[in-house]
Formats: sequence, structure tokens, C-alpha cells
Amino acid sequence: MEKLPFKVIKTEKQYYEYCNKLEALLLAGRKSQVHLDTIDLLTLLIEKWDEDHNTLEDADPVGLLKYLMSENKLRSKDLADMLEVSKSLVSDILNYRRGLSKEMIRKLAERFKVSQEAFNRPYPLTVPLKPHLNRGHLKSASRNK
Repeated sequence: MEKLPFKVIKTEKQYYEYCNKLEALLLAGRKSQVHLDTIDLLTLLIEKWDEDHNTLEDADPVGLLKYLMSENKLRSKDLADMLEVSKSLVSDILNYRRGLSKEMIRKLAERFKVSQEAFNRPYPLTVPLKPHLNRGHLKSASRNK
């Protein structure tokens, strides 16, 4: 019986070994079918391990975003370009001053290959969204019309 070149990942050591092998294959740039099949297999095994051992979904959406930015070596400017928003809006989001929109959540989930639910959870903001629109101002504004 032929020995399998790769097996289901069972240890963290094996996980990192497979990650290193995958990285080497991706950098090699070969295009043979065996090479591409090996990349697909390693990717599948690594994703399965990540899915089973993932604690990222326990983080609040901003903490998760910061982690993913760090892991992918993205700056705020890169994120702003990806989301097609201003750098100041990204700054507000990363500093818990503004929330993520549905469109941003969709783009982030797609870009980082995580579920939308990971970004679509409530988390506290440091300042109210629009503090100048409290009830008193709205009532007086409507009376002046």
C-alpha cells in the first residue's frame, strides 16, 4: 500500500510544518497538475485545522480586523482602498468610534475568507454615533419648520 504524502493535521507542529510546505510550493511557482493538486490538498488540510481550532470568532469585530490586518501586513490605507472608504473612516472604525456597514462586512468577509457573522456582532463604541442628534435637538429642529 502506498504511503500518503499528507495526513489530517493532528498537532500544532504538523500544522506549522504543512504551512511552511504550502508557502514553499506557492513561492516555487510551478504549474504542473501534481504541484497544483498538492497546493489544493495542503490548503484544504490547513483550512480544516484553522476551522477546528479557530478562536478568532471569539474576538470582537474590530479586534478581529486588527489581527487580520496584522497577519496580512495591511495598513489602514490599504484597508481604506479595499473598502473604498476614507482613511479617516477606517481610523474611526479601528478606534471604536464608528461601526462597520453591511457593505464593509461583506467585503471584509470575502477578502479574509471568514464568515460575515465574525464581523457582524455588536461591540461597544467609544463615542455615540451622532451625539449632536440627541432627542432635544431633533424636537427643536422639527418645531422650527
